[in-house]
Amino acid sequence: MSLKVKVIKSFAGAPDTQRRTIRGLGLWKMGQVRILPDTPAIRGMVFKVKHLISQEVSDEQPQLRKRRKPRKIALRDRARAERKQA
Repeated sequence: MSLKVKVIKSFAGAPDTQRRTIRGLGLWKMGQVRILPDTPAIRGMVFKVKHLISQEVSDEQPQLRKRRKPRKIALRDRARAERKQA
């Protein structure tokens, strides 16, 4: 089970705590949709900003994003690999 959440109202004038909650849900733009795991923490966040988003229960599995290395570290690793090949 998962939750499909979508931003339906602008959060431009919303209090800072609500803006941070929306960002914490991974929502950045109007109309953006995210599929999130159905956990008590996520449900609490959704409840806090329920007037700004729409939610529905979904059977889709949330996709986990692969963690990226910081740009500086990735460039360093790439340079080391090139030096090793040469």
